[in-house]
Amino acid sequence: MNVTFDDKQPIFQQVAYIIEDDILNGTFHVDEQILSVAQFSQLFQINPATVVKGIGLLVNEGILYKKRGLGMFVTPEAKQKIQLKRRDRFHKELLSDLLSEADKLGLTIEEIIDMIKQLRKD
Repeated sequence: MNVTFDDKQPIFQQVAYIIEDDILNGTFHVDEQILSVAQFSQLFQINPATVVKGIGLLVNEGILYKKRGLGMFVTPEAKQKIQLKRRDRFHKELLSDLLSEADKLGLTIEEIIDMIKQLRKD
């Protein structure tokens, strides 16, 4: 896995986002163990403390849980929690930004919908 981190948000948040993506796309399933901190650290070439912080976010959100002595596992509610969180962000941030830019460009709702439909066909 080749990952490039950006400067837009802290690396530990990006690590959490990558793990969320792996849960959403089926790389990690319910009650399945995720990679260890050492494995993530080696894979991403980052400090283990950064990985621990990213995993900690997901534990706090109820996406991962710890089995003492075994590692971290995916909760049964993980996928639904991630989807709800991301839908909320999509609505509040991304769509808001999109509509703001569309207003600046004088685009109508119908034009935006047509553009979205065209992208979905590709």
